[in-house]
Amino acid sequence: MKNVTIYTGPFCNYCEAAKRLLARNNANYKEIDIAKVDGAMDEMIKKANGKRTIPQIFFNDQHIGGYDEVRALEKENKLLDLLK
Repeated sequence: MKNVTIYTGPFCNYCEAAKRLLARNNANYKEIDIAKVDGAMDEMIKKANGKRTIPQIFFNDQHIGGYDEVRALEKENKLLDLLK
């Protein structure tokens, strides 16, 4: 299974929804809270090609997007294949 990284922030409903989605698909993930980790926001923006919204989700080093993109992959039955 790929390494999953999710950049999150406080009081973010989409972040919580994304974490639940990943958990229900048995994906282990590393969470990086941009409010608690120095330099995490700059790192996320650079890795996500300038996107500043949270969550931002990566499989290995591939940028997947935010909650909406991951949810769309799940609906299309493509998420599990991408996680392999």
